[in-house]
Amino acid sequence: MANKTSSSTYFPTTLPIGTIGDLLAGCTAMLESEGVTEPQREAREIVAAVLDVPKFWAAANSIADASPDVAIAVIRAAMQRAAGAPLAYAVGRASFRHLTLEVDDRVLIPRVETEVLVDRVLERCSSNTRRVADIGTGSGAIALSLAFEREFDLVFGTDISLDAIAVASANAASLRSVLKSSIEFRHGSLLAPLKGEVLDVIVSNPPYVSFAELGDLPPDVRDWEPSLALLSPQDGLAATRELVRQAPHHLAPDGLLAVEVDTRRAGTVAEMVSVDDRYGDVEVLLDLTGRERFVFARRV
Repeated sequence: MANKTSSSTYFPTTLPIGTIGDLLAGCTAMLESEGVTEPQREAREIVAAVLDVPKFWAAANSIADASPDVAIAVIRAAMQRAAGAPLAYAVGRASFRHLTLEVDDRVLIPRVETEVLVDRVLERCSSNTRRVADIGTGSGAIALSLAFEREFDLVFGTDISLDAIAVASANAASLRSVLKSSIEFRHGSLLAPLKGEVLDVIVSNPPYVSFAELGDLPPDVRDWEPSLALLSPQDGLAATRELVRQAPHHLAPDGLLAVEVDTRRAGTVAEMVSVDDRYGDVEVLLDLTGRERFVFARRV
């Protein structure tokens, strides 16, 4: 989708815009002209995200006045979405479980599948689970959700991208007052930043798309989301293979390794873990659509 027209085609050239309804109408027209699917729904979501209100608030409050600041933010987001940016990048935020996170094109947009990963990890945590690490933390979605929902001694997040560490750290700072656990982000590849640390849980959503599959990705993923968080050599398995190799050096006895995988590679990853005699109790778990999506194992 190319942004062929300026915002003045759809919005008045002077502020104030008027009402929330005016903003919705302008957003819808802009998005529709650029071929965005379901432009009315996305316009509602853009206005709601900017105002930080429920998605259908805008439609129910169309006669409310739109302040100049809100109008400018909505127009900017609509223009970015019309240019092809994913909705989360256009509005600068994404919902993940109970949290709203700031996101931009420095980090992967958190997925609903990963929310299930957090659920499955929490189900397997006991009162003795004290130190947890999220490897490849990106926006901090997994680490921050764990720190928000359970009281641990410490939750780590690591990432090879300094940009990602900056985004995750900013999210942690904004959520600090509501977190139940202390959280610490460290820069480096996989578990390298955690040298000497003993952990009860290692959880990761590593990159698992092969370079050959890049062209098969939807344009709003391929052209916008960071390749470092998507792509991995060795048919998409290099990062996962190295994580499986490193994790036992950091896991306490009976410690949990929990990895999100591509459904096409779940069996391969499960076999990879099963043949490593440092692991036991290997499980392949399903996502909400019934696809094999997660591989869990315990340190023996």
